[in-house]
Amino acid sequence: QGCVDHPIVLTEAVCNPLYSRQMMSELLFECYQVPKVSYGVDSLYSFYHNRRQTWPCSGLVISSGYQCTHILPVLEGRLDAKNCKRINLGGCQAAVYLQRLLQLKYPGHFAAITLSRMEEILHEHSYIAEDYIEELQKWRSPEYYENNMHKMQLPFSNKLLGSTLTSEEKQERRQQQLRRLQELNARRREEKLQLDQERLDRLLYVQELLEDGQMDQFHKALVELNMDSAEELQSYINKLSLSVEQTKQKILQAEVNIEVDVVDSKPETPDLDPLGSEQSLEDVESINEFEPLFAEEQPEVEKPVAAVQPVFNLAEYHQLFLGTERIRAPEIVFQPSLIGEDQAGIAETMQYVLERYPKEQQAVLVQNVFLTGGNTMYPGLKARVQKELLEMRPFQSSFQVHLASSPVLDAWYGARDWAVEYMTREEGWITRKDYEEKGGEYLKEHCASNVYVPIRLPKQAPRTTEALAPSRVLTSSAGNPCEQA
Repeated sequence: QGCVDHPIVLTEAVCNPLYSRQMMSELLFECYQVPKVSYGVDSLYSFYHNRRQTWPCSGLVISSGYQCTHILPVLEGRLDAKNCKRINLGGCQAAVYLQRLLQLKYPGHFAAITLSRMEEILHEHSYIAEDYIEELQKWRSPEYYENNMHKMQLPFSNKLLGSTLTSEEKQERRQQQLRRLQELNARRREEKLQLDQERLDRLLYVQELLEDGQMDQFHKALVELNMDSAEELQSYINKLSLSVEQTKQKILQAEVNIEVDVVDSKPETPDLDPLGSEQSLEDVESINEFEPLFAEEQPEVEKPVAAVQPVFNLAEYHQLFLGTERIRAPEIVFQPSLIGEDQAGIAETMQYVLERYPKEQQAVLVQNVFLTGGNTMYPGLKARVQKELLEMRPFQSSFQVHLASSPVLDAWYGARDWAVEYMTREEGWITRKDYEEKGGEYLKEHCASNVYVPIRLPKQAPRTTEALAPSRVLTSSAGNPCEQA
C-alpha cells in the first residue's frame, strides 16, 4: 500500500560514494517499490537548464551553496570527475563569521544577533568587492562611510521611556501607586498594632507576677526580657501603651478622613520593634520614594512633577551599523584565511583546475564559466570572477562568465526539464532489473550525472596455483615491491 508508482529524479553530491548511493537505491526499490530512479548533480541540472544554443557544451561550473563550493569542469557535455575540486566554505560559514564580527562589535546585543538575522543581513546588505584591498581603503574615508553604511534596527520595547507616556497615563499611574501605598501603610499599621499589643500583654503579665508576690518567676521573666529592674519594666509598659494608643488613633483617622499617612521610619521603641527587618526592599524603596508626597504638613499647592527624560535614545541604541562587515563576510569564499581556514579560495582553485588541462581545453572551458548556487547571488560576484580570470588568463585571451537566471531554483527547474525530456528514454534511468542485476551502487550516466566508477574487486588466484612452492612466488615478486603489494 505504501509503494510509489512513478519514477524518481534525485540529486546527489558530486563524486558521491558508492555506499551512499547503494543505501538510497535499496530504500527506494526495496521499501517504496519505485519503478525506476535517476541520480544527478544539482549544479549540473542548473547548467543544463540555463544551456543555450550559443553556449558551448563544455564549461567550468562554479557552484557555491550553503555548506560548500564546487569547481566542476564539464567537457563535451559530461562531468570530468577526476578534476573536480571542493572548497568547504559557503553561506553558512559566512553567516557565522558575520555573527562573530557583530557580537564582538556590539556585546550589549549579544542575544539579538542571531544566525537567522545574520543570514538576512547577508542577503540584503552584503556584496562582493571587485578589489578587496582597494575597497577597504575607500571605507577609511568618513564621507564614504556615511554614504555607504547601512543601519539595521533591532526590536526593542519603549515602555520604560517616560516621554512616551501621556499626561493622563502618568496621572493614572500616579493614582495607582498612591492607592498601593495607602494599602501598604494600612497593613503596616495593623501589623504594628497587633505586634505592640502582644508585647504589651506580655509585659503586663510579668507585672502581675510582681503584684502577686511571685518573685522567682518575676526575676526569671525579667532575665528573658533582658531587663534589670521593675522600673525599666514600667517604663517599657508606658511607652508601648502610648504607641498602641497612637496607632489606634491613626487607624481611626485614616478610616474617617480616607487619607494616606506615612508611618515614621524610626519607631519610638527601636529595641522592641524589629518590624523594619521584615519588610521587603521593594516596599521600603517605594515608601522612601513617595515620602515627600505624603508628609503630614503638605503644602497647599503641589509643585508639578517634571517628566522623566531618557538619558539616551533607546531606538538608536538598538541599531546595528554595517560598514566593512558588508564585504568581509562574503569575502571568505575568495580568502578563507580570514576565518583561519588553510584552504584555497575560488580564484586559486579555479586556476589549479584549469592548469590540469592543455591550453586548447583551457580556452574552451573559460568560454563558459557558469555561476550557480544560492551563495553566488551577491552583487559584484560576477565582476569579481571576471577580474580574477583577467589576471590569470594570457594576454588578449577571451572568456565568458554567465550567472544562472535563478541560482537557487535552477537546479529544480533543470531536473524537471531533464525528467520531461527523458521520460520515455532508457538513458539515465536505473530500473529495478538493473538494481537486482548490478547492485545498488550502479549508476547510469547522463548529461547531469556523476561518473560511474564500478567497484573493482581483487582477482582471486586459481586454486591450482596453491600447490606451487612458496619460495618460487617470493623469488619472483621480491624484486618489485609494487607487485608484491
